[in-house]
Order: sequence, then C-alpha cells, then structure tokens
Amino acid sequence: MSKNVQDHKPPRSKQAEEWLTEEIASQEQRYQAIVDEQTALTPEREKWYAEFLRIVSTKGFNVTGDMRRVITEEELPTKPDRDDAMKVVW
Repeated sequence: MSKNVQDHKPPRSKQAEEWLTEEIASQEQRYQAIVDEQTALTPEREKWYAEFLRIVSTKGFNVTGDMRRVITEEELPTKPDRDDAMKVVW
C-alpha cells in the first residue's frame, strides 16, 4: 500500500494546541451569539414570510421585464410541521 501525505500529520506544538483551543472556544462563542440572534428574530421573520407570500399571491412578481405572474393559493408553500422549520442554516 502506498504512503499518502494525508495519512500522517506532523505533531502540534504546545503553543499551537493552546492557540487552537482558544480559537475554537472563540468561534463557538461567536456561533452561539449568531444562533441566539436568529432565534430572537424568529417571530419577526415569520411576519416577513407571511407578508412576502401575501404580496406574491396578490400583486405577483416580475417574471421578465414588465410581465407579472400571480402565485395561486395552491402553489404557495406551507410551513413544515417540525420544530426546526424556522432554523437558519449557515
């Protein structure tokens, strides 16, 4: 079997390990702040979605140039029935 570079990693120095630990903790803290902010916005985002669906079902949207198309009630998406339906993925 051939020897691949990705199969063998060099040892990390103690300084690199400490930096990595600090960096991971910092990134997890920033990530949690984003999650908290998005969760707090959920009620407002639901209003935004409802307003958008109302607009495309009454006024429609521009397909091309000045041609507008109205989305029928049957074509409108429904909110999934699960807890993470409003979860923002990044």
